[in-house]
Amino acid sequence: MRKLNFLGIGPKIAVILLPWLLISFVLSTHYRKVFAFTPEKSSLLFLSGVVILVFGLIFYGSTVRLLLKGLKETRLLTNGAFRLCQNPLYASIILFIIPALSLIFNSWLILTSSITGYILFKINIKKEYIELEKFFGGEYLKYKNETPEFFPIQIKKWFR
Repeated sequence: MRKLNFLGIGPKIAVILLPWLLISFVLSTHYRKVFAFTPEKSSLLFLSGVVILVFGLIFYGSTVRLLLKGLKETRLLTNGAFRLCQNPLYASIILFIIPALSLIFNSWLILTSSITGYILFKINIKKEYIELEKFFGGEYLKYKNETPEFFPIQIKKWFR
């Protein structure tokens, strides 16, 4: 039986996002006053960033653990972080880890990496969905219809 790809679209996102993030860090370091949220160092921003980063890393780690187990068993994951959204691995990086780094480093430019990451995610994710539908059929389609794609809250319900 063919196995699902652990990396998914991650490499396609990383090939653009990581250089973008690196350039953002370098520019933010060299031109602090231009890219800073606040002109002075802020303990509140830093501490908020650390809290969000810890949460994001826990969310990421628990997702990786679940994903490895699901891939080993070749089963559709619908529990844990996958109950909150269909793509918790990408969400943890784009919604929590990168924004936390932008707060820790006091740089709105680093935050643009989240926007870039989300755009890359939306461009590439269809390939993963096709693979999951082939593997899991109706079970996946049911999960896909009932679970938010990316944001771990039901935003669609707010607009009904």
